[in-house]
Amino acid sequence: MHRLNKVIEQYGRWSGLTIYTERIEGHLESDFSQSLENAKSLIETICKEICELKGVKIESTASINHVLKKAFRAIGYPSSTSVTQISSSLITIGQQMGTLRNEIGSTSHGRSLDELRERNSKVDEMTKELLIDTTVIIASFLIRNFENENPRHSGESLVQKVQYSNNQEFNDFWDEVYGEFTMDYYSYPASEILFYTDNKVYLTELKAFKEGED
Repeated sequence: MHRLNKVIEQYGRWSGLTIYTERIEGHLESDFSQSLENAKSLIETICKEICELKGVKIESTASINHVLKKAFRAIGYPSSTSVTQISSSLITIGQQMGTLRNEIGSTSHGRSLDELRERNSKVDEMTKELLIDTTVIIASFLIRNFENENPRHSGESLVQKVQYSNNQEFNDFWDEVYGEFTMDYYSYPASEILFYTDNKVYLTELKAFKEGED
């Protein structure tokens, strides 16, 4: 999970996924069915988020196989590329994860007491490692490919080409209205806080200020 956690940390939009990675790691030894359940949910959540952000509709009853296919298409891979073959393999693995989850899950189809005690031993350590590593690969692949094509702050990086120091007249005006903000021994002018915390609003107010001068 360390590799995937680093990817999640790199792209802040996906920070909510840590709830799954923590559950996956927390149940590896005690109840692997729970780890597998959360691994499946992790992949489904990533796929659904990608599809939602790309405007691709997913049926509420869609299987993990179908959801993965939709996500790869939403990312934009044409059917003629070699990546499609890779994605098909990943989709197959994802489907098998869902099947295995049903086979060893503690609530699936009603289990006898003996089955409940033995379910965690039905998957050997090497298979557990393979499944978790596969989850990391699929999740990292989807997130990184999506982010490469849809960087969250691409628009913000462009607007921040406007330099704070080049708009001193507006900054002075804003600071006169809102003053400075003090935290312990530190003090920051309102204009500087606005510039670095919400650059789009800063530009909107800057534009209005300049238009008001005309």
